[in-house]
Amino acid sequence: MDYNQELKTRIKQFCLDAGADIIGFAPVERWNEDNIVPLDFRPQALWEPARTVIVVGVSMPLPIVETTPSILHKEMYDTANRTLDGMAFNLVRFLNRLGHPAFCFTRDGFGSLRLLKDRPQASFSHIMAAKYAGLGTIGLNHCLLTPEFGPRVRFVSVFTTAILEPDPLIEKELCIKCNICAECCPVNALTPREDQVIGDYDKMACLQRHIELTAEKAYPCGICTKVCPVGKDRLLYKQKGILKKYREEKEALAANPDDPNYKSWTHIRKFGSWNKDYPRTGKQQ
Repeated sequence: MDYNQELKTRIKQFCLDAGADIIGFAPVERWNEDNIVPLDFRPQALWEPARTVIVVGVSMPLPIVETTPSILHKEMYDTANRTLDGMAFNLVRFLNRLGHPAFCFTRDGFGSLRLLKDRPQASFSHIMAAKYAGLGTIGLNHCLLTPEFGPRVRFVSVFTTAILEPDPLIEKELCIKCNICAECCPVNALTPREDQVIGDYDKMACLQRHIELTAEKAYPCGICTKVCPVGKDRLLYKQKGILKKYREEKEALAANPDDPNYKSWTHIRKFGSWNKDYPRTGKQQ
């Protein structure tokens, strides 16, 4: 097959210049070959002319994720989402100017968490698209794990009629089944399985947790992305003994909400959002 290599190079540079951290290309045939995603949720069912799906990711810096649940984490999450939506919108227009029809999905694809209670699925999965674009593998926590950032990355997808060379799939599972995401989940929504990497997932328990955090202005939860040891970003930050710290956090803070080992995180959680562990008194805490 003749691929438009020049166009792929231009798209990658366009996305990098716009702030993307990782980019992958998936032919629409991969959804049919894998046959996991229901037919109505595949690219060509959503936009028939699609031939390639371009997946763009931006990282969520680890030290900010570690403050979750906090207003700082929420604002970073929102900023990542706005960045992705802007990139997708502008990439569609860029492709159109080059003579290639294109179509994009926003990074979430749902209007509110409460709507997900009735129909707990978005119209298109960026996680599956990122997997098919060779950006990572799906872990126990149902997140896409990437070599660069583990699960601390957000995605958006752009469909195009252009036939672009696909990126190779990552064949080796990145999840090491350490189970720390299941151990640290505040609502026990994840259960490891012996027969597969991906764990059982109580979606309603996770959803209810997020609804509560939304009311506290500290959405999303993100604990399973925070504690995952996968990702080269951990080499950048060099945190000795951090998994032990994660595992002991809940018990330590239950015993002492002002535990000095967690002060840098709990300080951020105390101010700027409604944290039930630190009720507002009208006085400086």
